Amino acid sequence: MAIGGDAGKVIGDGAGDDNIILNPEFDNGLDNWSGSGCKIELHDSLDDGKVVPVNGKYFVAATGRTDTWNGVQQDVTSRLQRKLLYEVAATVRLSCAAAAPSLPCDVRTTLAVQTPDGRQQYISVAKCQASDKEWVQLQGKFLLNSNVAKAGIYIEGPPAGVDLLLDSLVVKHAQKATPAPAPDFQNVEYGANVLQNSDLDDGLNGWFGLGSCTLSVHDGAPRVLPFMARESLSPLGDDDDAPPLNGKHIHVTNRAQTWMGPAQIITDKLALYATYQVSAWVRVGATATTPQNINVAVAVDSQWLNGGQVLARDGRWYEIGGSFRVESKPSSRVMLYVQGPDPGVDLMVAGLQVFAVDRKSRVKHLRKLTDKVRKRDVVVKVTASSSAGAAAAGETEVRVRQVSNSFPLGACIMRTNMDNEDYVDFFTKHFNWAVFGNELKWYWTEPQKGQLNYADADDLLKLCDDHNMCVRGHCIFWEVDNAVQQWVKTLSTDDLTAAVTSRINGLLTRYKGRFRHYDVNNEMLHGSFYQDKLGKEIRAEMFRTAGQLDPDALLFVNDYNVESMCDVRATPEAYIEQITGLQQQGAPVGGVGLQGHVSNPVGPVVRSVLDRLAVLGLPLWFTELDVSSANEHVRADDLEVMLREAYAHPAVDGVVLWGFWELFMSRDDAHLVDAEGEVNEAGKRLLQLKKEWLTRAHGHADGNGEFRFRGYHGAYRVDVVTPAGGKVSQEFTVDKDDSPLVLNITV
Repeated sequence: MAIGGDAGKVIGDGAGDDNIILNPEFDNGLDNWSGSGCKIELHDSLDDGKVVPVNGKYFVAATGRTDTWNGVQQDVTSRLQRKLLYEVAATVRLSCAAAAPSLPCDVRTTLAVQTPDGRQQYISVAKCQASDKEWVQLQGKFLLNSNVAKAGIYIEGPPAGVDLLLDSLVVKHAQKATPAPAPDFQNVEYGANVLQNSDLDDGLNGWFGLGSCTLSVHDGAPRVLPFMARESLSPLGDDDDAPPLNGKHIHVTNRAQTWMGPAQIITDKLALYATYQVSAWVRVGATATTPQNINVAVAVDSQWLNGGQVLARDGRWYEIGGSFRVESKPSSRVMLYVQGPDPGVDLMVAGLQVFAVDRKSRVKHLRKLTDKVRKRDVVVKVTASSSAGAAAAGETEVRVRQVSNSFPLGACIMRTNMDNEDYVDFFTKHFNWAVFGNELKWYWTEPQKGQLNYADADDLLKLCDDHNMCVRGHCIFWEVDNAVQQWVKTLSTDDLTAAVTSRINGLLTRYKGRFRHYDVNNEMLHGSFYQDKLGKEIRAEMFRTAGQLDPDALLFVNDYNVESMCDVRATPEAYIEQITGLQQQGAPVGGVGLQGHVSNPVGPVVRSVLDRLAVLGLPLWFTELDVSSANEHVRADDLEVMLREAYAHPAVDGVVLWGFWELFMSRDDAHLVDAEGEVNEAGKRLLQLKKEWLTRAHGHADGNGEFRFRGYHGAYRVDVVTPAGGKVSQEFTVDKDDSPLVLNITV
């Protein structure tokens, strides 16, 4: 039943002072509401009483929708404050004629903002799937970085022809939740295999075949632990601590489905939030004629966790390694199983281990490695200007303070963040490199053919220049199909070639010398749009052209999952093969980008990947590092694992975080600073590590007038104070070198 209403009248808030939405449950008809490109109608019921409101007496229907952006809107300009976190909750439903698109469909909450300088922004707040069967909750959060000239909130999203129903809308200042405490790992037995009868000395006791496959025990498997497990179980490098294997393995036959393999129930063996490393030897039978994907999977209720993957190409034994974590109590069971090869292909598994990782035990080992890789011996040699002063050289006091560490540590930034001075302050204080989230990508700089937009990139570059920041150029092209603009996809081969040439020439000519790195063609292990359209030579041609246009920039490959051992498309070996193939075609590949979107990282797994890639002789960078956990303490531990492993490896030349501020990250529960500027446990851990990696030294020169210390690479200040009270200060830099740095100071 439709009820009339005045869409223009402004009235008081009908749902409490904390809700900035006026007339949120339509108690006053359509006051304060309007349609966005469509009509809106007020109802107390629909469909012969089958659809009724759930919160108030009425709901609104957006009808006559001809596009996805059509929906229900309200102006909230005067009721929003910048730098406050708002939470949004809408109750929505759909109504669909028989001829309309099938349900369910996406429904979105969007905040449309116009800044005082005229820039238009569309902030995606929330998205959910809705249908005509029931009301559902659409929930999300947003933050305004800048003042606004105009702001409106919209409920939109379904295809044309689908009516969108809104029962109520609440937008209010979000209350900060109390962070969860650090998990209690007191009873976790690190290094102990949670699997029963993993050595198979008791036959198949504890094991069962998933599906109709057949399990049997045989000899002939490797008798040494896989490398990654050996590294974790012997963190200080003492292989004598690693027990040998007995050579037995499970042989799986009669596999009718890819998911069939050996399994165990481990529900009661796991501690919440503990990180578990997975390690095994695996092999496939002789009937396999193509490379076979083997995966250690963990089923937690209806969720599937990836415990590691490897591609077995022949009859050899392969190491499989990975990790997983359970962060909420399972409602039913947790099952670990090995799966993957094609039906009919036998699967062999030996020495399968699942054990909790003691991350703290590895820190001592990493500190020793870091000392070798990131420090240098320094000799401060004090010389007196007179013979009288020389006699007192041994009493000269020397105070050394490191001002900054030269290791590149950067972060992803976006144009909208520049208007938040708290964000800018944290960024400029704690990072020395930058990368832009979207503003340099082709779909941003030329969303429609010929409509170029470099203003956002220019603004970000100016910010970085003003603070002496080095910047990575991300990215010239993006090989994955869904990252390519629609207008580019419709081009003919000749027109696409011309567009590619125009893009690379325009970008690198405009910014020649401004970007230290370029990701030339992003994610070539996972996509092939340009290669499919323009041939295999196009990738090397992109590198060659970029090298000619900006010869001082290092040109990178850049991809994800390589560091995690969880993706058979992105193994270190596949990456090496791709890079060497490009080099053979004359591509001047100058660096290897590991994106680093990791979950529950394990140090030896990461180190193993870095070691393999280091054979290329190219600098390795983590280019988009982020870690995600709902528990801030666990997130902090994950971040520390990645930063310590990177800093301790000689082939790693830099780390860039893929953001740090809540709501401006690509992953949930990955931020280091909350939306309103409070540094969380992960952010504090970052700052602690930065402090740890600054050297301070204090003492007196010896009888030869020398003061020795070993310090991290970077910028320093030294103060030399004589017994008579004279003082000489000097700034100096400790660069990477095997020979001691001698600093001569005359007092």
